[in-house]
Amino acid sequence: MSWSKLILTVFLLIPSSWTRVTRLNNAIRTAEKSYAEANYAQSVSDHMVLVDEFQYSSSELNFDLGLSHQYSEKVDEALTWYDQASQSPSKMLASFAFNQSGVIMGNKKEYEAALSKFQSALIQDPTNEQARHNYELLARWLKRDEERKNQDQNKPEPSDFAKRKKAEADRLVEQFRFNDALSIMQEAMTQDSTVAAYQDFMTTLQEVVEIDEN
Repeated sequence: MSWSKLILTVFLLIPSSWTRVTRLNNAIRTAEKSYAEANYAQSVSDHMVLVDEFQYSSSELNFDLGLSHQYSEKVDEALTWYDQASQSPSKMLASFAFNQSGVIMGNKKEYEAALSKFQSALIQDPTNEQARHNYELLARWLKRDEERKNQDQNKPEPSDFAKRKKAEADRLVEQFRFNDALSIMQEAMTQDSTVAAYQDFMTTLQEVVEIDEN
């Protein structure tokens, strides 16, 4: 047997799995490179090669796909991958996935769902300070928003007298006479309780007057 035939025979005996492993490793490096370079649209394509061609699966891959989709402004797709990443046996990775889902839900103004995601992130990893910050910030905002809604519902309907006084105060504000405008409203409040309908306006005047005095 000639040397050329021997070499050919040896190569034919190399298992096909070796070739697959080499191609898989190359695909992983390609995906890692586009992700590291923040080329997120390309990162989505490169990571999907791992999923579609190699049936490769891992929690880290799911999270990377979630982040790549999110930064490519494909938030619904991002949520799907974050949901899978949140099932990771790694508590830290699962926490990160829940937190990112919460950010997306918050941006979509689905605040209760976002709060639940942040809470889940903290359950997975109580040391996730970003999730804690997001949870506390959103929880306080929702509480204040609810209080504002209750105040608006409880505001009295201003009388004609109250409306006239508010108009007088508005004219004084146009002249930058904030203290006089506040005095008008405060005096009117002692005469007519429905002036309380303009409490937000009076609070703003009070803040401006205090700034001017300082």
